[in-house]
Amino acid sequence: MAIEITIPRLGWSMEEGTFLGWMKQDGEAVQSGDLLFTLESEKAAQEVESLDAGILLIPPDAPQPGDKVKVGQRLGFLVENGEALPDSDVLVPTKPVPAVEKAPVKNAPVAVAAARAQTPASPRARRAAAQLSVDLATLKATGTGGRIRERDVHQAAANGAAKTLPGWREIPTTSLRRTIAERMIHSLRNTAPVTITCRADATQLVGLRNEFKAGGSAIVPSFTDIIAKLTAVALQRHPLLAARWDDGRILLPDALHIGIAVDTEHGLMVPVIRDVQALSLAEIAARSRELIAATCARRVKPDDLQGGVFTITNLGGFGVEAFTPIINFPETAILGLGVIRREVVALANGSFTSREELTLSMTFDHRIVDGAPAARFLQTLTNCIENPVVSLLGEHAPATHAST
Repeated sequence: MAIEITIPRLGWSMEEGTFLGWMKQDGEAVQSGDLLFTLESEKAAQEVESLDAGILLIPPDAPQPGDKVKVGQRLGFLVENGEALPDSDVLVPTKPVPAVEKAPVKNAPVAVAAARAQTPASPRARRAAAQLSVDLATLKATGTGGRIRERDVHQAAANGAAKTLPGWREIPTTSLRRTIAERMIHSLRNTAPVTITCRADATQLVGLRNEFKAGGSAIVPSFTDIIAKLTAVALQRHPLLAARWDDGRILLPDALHIGIAVDTEHGLMVPVIRDVQALSLAEIAARSRELIAATCARRVKPDDLQGGVFTITNLGGFGVEAFTPIINFPETAILGLGVIRREVVALANGSFTSREELTLSMTFDHRIVDGAPAARFLQTLTNCIENPVVSLLGEHAPATHAST
């Protein structure tokens, strides 16, 4: 019996994706567990495995690389030798037909689809070609054995960019870039964003991280890792900052899943560290390192990009002090971390000292949180950053000034 190959749901909220191409040829034998095709859902590109075995047949009306596809949409079939396709009298050949040995038969387009020759190209090149709308058949290959490489695709896209205005040239946009743009606009249209900033004395925070480095820890927590843990402490005292608006209702989460904005060569992505309130600093550091590596290599799982209740973005490495981060909808707030810089500050007694100063920029949704509660949360977080060891040691103690 012919088995339909359909678009899977890669994440709980996925309704559609972008088909990036087949990893098997028409008419090729497929085993259960073989990588079958590549699908992109919002920000993650994933190679999908076959759940069954058979001969791959791709009908003429199947989606092409770069096409938008719906969850459940049919891509093709897995069949047995000599089996007819549903609603068709066409039989599958008793043996798989090599892709380059036989020409197509006019009256059997499905059965002999395997005879259609395919341009030799790496999986990364096929993915790039789908994203940039580049025809692989038109490219000059530079890889071993006439194989097209990813850089061949990018070079062709750059050379073929049309000038839309005098003095301007077009840069092809990827599906990820379009997704980022859509999500940013959607956030601004569906929230009432307000940004507040404050400065924190990060002297003890810097000292704590230096102790980890001096102690020879296998994985040294980054400043973002430590602040993610401190943010969870503050969110437990001010839970509204982790809430979300749902058709006139305010919903509170059962656990604190914090997203970390990651700058990749493909664009901004936000993997999520789950249950931060229950993890140790070492566990957070290990998990964030794993997620960041997978995100940069575009191997991150779709589920790891969903379910966050609060996001942290850090531009301190670029020397930025303060900025206006955009809420990662449908979350309520996002925290921006600036550069940590040693500065001279005046004390209350008129003397001067030097401190490591950090600027915090937080954008929140005013529909859910008013200015004063948001400021109280930021004040709590500032106190945690200025006294990180005490905050981490006492994170499970009852909060005496808890508020929403």
